[in-house]
Amino acid sequence: MMSELILEVENVHAGYIKDVDILQGINMRIYAGELVTIIGPNGAGKSTLAKTVFGLLNPHTGAIRFNGQEIGGMSPDRIVQQGMGYVPQIANVFKSLTIDENLEMGAFVKDGAPIKRLKQEMYDRFPALAARKKQTAGTLSGGERQQVAMAKALMLRPALLILDEPSAALSPIMVKDVFEQIQQVQAEGTAILLVEQNAKQALQMSDRGYVLEAGRDKYEGRGVDLLNDPKVGELYLGVSAPH
Repeated sequence: MMSELILEVENVHAGYIKDVDILQGINMRIYAGELVTIIGPNGAGKSTLAKTVFGLLNPHTGAIRFNGQEIGGMSPDRIVQQGMGYVPQIANVFKSLTIDENLEMGAFVKDGAPIKRLKQEMYDRFPALAARKKQTAGTLSGGERQQVAMAKALMLRPALLILDEPSAALSPIMVKDVFEQIQQVQAEGTAILLVEQNAKQALQMSDRGYVLEAGRDKYEGRGVDLLNDPKVGELYLGVSAPH
């Protein structure tokens, strides 16, 4: 039985310049607790879709509904208050602030948030950060910074977490750690929208996936089905079709 629909993107056109659409009528849905991966070639619109859902770009046409409420054009701070978190690929931590201060910034949009308790939850989840909470984020490795960014976004216990290329530029060991953290976050009930170049690994752990091409959702299906689809494999996963 399908669970509750929490995000619906319907025929969305969006881009960075008026009348120039990178997204050409995207349709997507995410149900409560799902892990959904977006893959596709460079320039397909994957990060643009993530930014549009989170309010960093306004859709030119179409609808974006989160928990049944239209959020297209809503500001990111209001979207966070609605229960969505977002971790961009770059500039995802405050480098001059400590780990502890970064986590506090993750909860600043919500008055009365139990910050001390929420921070402890994050330190329990990311024990490597707990011993270094007074260290500035700019001195951390890429993998550690990614953990801070995820912890910051999780401070308000979002119903949906958007992750834009979380494995980019990380070592294979750190990629494994980050993917394990993503699976743990999902296991605890948070739905995840994952934009990822590491398509094979991402689809292996996803409930469903979408393949974007030229700003359109070209294929959609269960993660394992997309992984085993010869057309998807040849075009997007670097897998040669059998002759």
